[in-house]
Amino acid sequence: MTEVFQLLGEIAHARSVNEVWALSTPYYRDLGFARVNYSFTRFMTDTTLGDPADALFLTTSSPEYLRVFTRDRFYARTPLFHWALHNVGACTWRWVHEALAAGDLTADQAETVRSNIAMGVVAGITISFPSAAPRSKGGLGLIGDTCLSHDDVDDIWANHGQPLLAVANMMHLKISQLPMATRRRNLTDRQRQALEWVADGKTTQDISQLMRISVAMVEKHLRLAREALEVDTTAQAVAKAALLNKIFHGSPLPADAKRPSPGLGGR
Repeated sequence: MTEVFQLLGEIAHARSVNEVWALSTPYYRDLGFARVNYSFTRFMTDTTLGDPADALFLTTSSPEYLRVFTRDRFYARTPLFHWALHNVGACTWRWVHEALAAGDLTADQAETVRSNIAMGVVAGITISFPSAAPRSKGGLGLIGDTCLSHDDVDDIWANHGQPLLAVANMMHLKISQLPMATRRRNLTDRQRQALEWVADGKTTQDISQLMRISVAMVEKHLRLAREALEVDTTAQAVAKAALLNKIFHGSPLPADAKRPSPGLGGR
């Protein structure tokens, strides 16, 4: 358990989404889940998860499986996706295969389960995270190694469920605080600074003086920021950048920077 506490501290001190992911996935792998899928959006509606370009998706799955997983919204037709969308908590996947055997799944859902089985995706754990805002949703899929049965995964959950949930929740909470690397073009430092000054209530003339650039250059940075975020107005750009944690965040530490200790010593 001490190692889990150390890991939680390290995740809490991480400065980027990639660092959080790199710290978390070895823990899942050592439990028997080398294949991990994580998704998070702040733009969910009553009928969709919003534009996929605004969502964060991280995976350790193979490129071959990823192509199937994302093609024609395969993931959205799975019974586990529907469970995660309408529940908070965690479940192992035994119930999916019991429902398949009993004929309780829709034809579309049954097809996705059979396709997953054919690709070695059989047993696992799904975690649906609590939402901090009405339009936010995050989920984690831990795909059991091909040697693991439903009984094996149920045993892992019985013996390691609480620390696993602690690591997963810390991972999700930390990622939700960091700038999200979506499929959209990143903001440049100048675009980010200009949006931050707008959010601070400054006029274009004010920003020109503060950034020591011309008014025309300020307007150019704001226009490019709107294009990168695919919005029509600067106010929308500020709101969207804030939701994606792309403004009012410090730059990542350089690779050789010294970090504060996570509190329980090095590992």
